[in-house]
Amino acid sequence: MKISNLEFYVTDPTSPLASQATGGLDGPLVDAINKARLSIDLAIYSFNLESVLYAVLSAQDRGVRIRVVMESDNLITTVPQVLISAGIPVVGDGGEGLMHNKFMIIDDVEVWTGSMNFTYSGTYEDNNNLIHVHSLEIAQNYTREFEEMFRSHRFGPNAVTDTPHPRVNLSGIPLDVYFSPDDHPQSALLELISNAKTSIVIMAYSFTSDPLGQAIRDRAMEGITVNGLMDAEQADFNAGGEFLSFRQAGLPILKDANKGQMHHKVLILDNEIVVIGSYNFTRNAEQTNDENLMVVFDPVVADFFMTEYERQLIRTND
Repeated sequence: MKISNLEFYVTDPTSPLASQATGGLDGPLVDAINKARLSIDLAIYSFNLESVLYAVLSAQDRGVRIRVVMESDNLITTVPQVLISAGIPVVGDGGEGLMHNKFMIIDDVEVWTGSMNFTYSGTYEDNNNLIHVHSLEIAQNYTREFEEMFRSHRFGPNAVTDTPHPRVNLSGIPLDVYFSPDDHPQSALLELISNAKTSIVIMAYSFTSDPLGQAIRDRAMEGITVNGLMDAEQADFNAGGEFLSFRQAGLPILKDANKGQMHHKVLILDNEIVVIGSYNFTRNAEQTNDENLMVVFDPVVADFFMTEYERQLIRTND
């Protein structure tokens, strides 16, 4: 879906092409990389998509500057090692928290982000989203965060609050940008939840944040309609998760039916506000990991993600 300078994508593990690892969201990523002329800055938790790797190497051959930041635990895998062998500078976080971002900045003017790691499972097996934003101000936000990690080696709690354009208006669509832990996104999420007028919809891989869970249950008690889907494996095995608390409160939060992961990190409020990004609704995402999230204030975008929610909901009832 495209609206203004924004494009939104979701994966489709049920596609007949998914089992062949073709026709997925690596397609638009490769197309964007192939059009790069100046620079590509990539902050990615995990990376094994060969199609994206080959596009990055081709861009390097064209003279495009490539820089990469990754989670140190994943640097030993094949694709990061190929990048390093090709002379591309790759920086690991080296910390206890996770460098959990999934974003790419191209030519200092466009940003790709969302919940999708650049992996085969993330693209073809899991439920994920991808956002493309064409905006100088948004790109400046993400570039500032990238430089903090790549040049200053500031990760997790060592990061500093330095987002130059926290709110950007894209042709009438307000969009807020947060990086964690430095921008403390949980405070903004609590405010959004407290201001919800009619409904809250959750699509979540991991939800262990007691403050966010309690805020949602409190709003439900006040008459706000709450619905949601959570990753079944996380719901079953994460003893500290909020799934059981939601169910005990009588909220219709269901386990997803995908054999892969429900990897979205999405809130939809009042059918007009969408929270989206790499940020799981957890204490680690708030306090120790490097994360990013956006809040998009637009009913058309909300409708797009409600359609995704309803598509997944149908599968739970099959």
